[in-house]
Amino acid sequence: MKVVGKKLVLELTWIMNSRYNYTRLFLILAFACAILAGGTETQARTTHKGAHLIVQRAANFGTELVVHLLVDGRQVADILRDHRYDGFVSAGRHVLTVLALPNTESRGPTSVRVTVRSGRTYIFTAAWEADNLVLRRSTSAVEAAPAH
Repeated sequence: MKVVGKKLVLELTWIMNSRYNYTRLFLILAFACAILAGGTETQARTTHKGAHLIVQRAANFGTELVVHLLVDGRQVADILRDHRYDGFVSAGRHVLTVLALPNTESRGPTSVRVTVRSGRTYIFTAAWEADNLVLRRSTSAVEAAPAH
């Protein structure tokens, strides 16, 4: 057993002392890490569980206003003009909350409770009804840049 251990140590020492082998080993490890990292990202995208959530702004929302979006009390996006939130939430019950910023008129946030099912897409639009901010479920999404 001692002979095998010594032989292994000698071989590893030779590899580490050999500049060519050390560079080759480093390149192989770097290449393997790059392949694994790319595969993990693709796998996460294709096997993502939960519901697809899109929150968009109405066309007349206001050019100087931002839709501040929270999901379950956690900020997820500030949606600018010509943008939308496009992400995923876990299946189950959630509370979507929006607030118009800057909030110069001290309006309170608007919240909607929603129960989502995995594999489905849910689209909501932040809009004004009279002077009230509303968040209503929509049937179609407007083409806009995602806001993350």
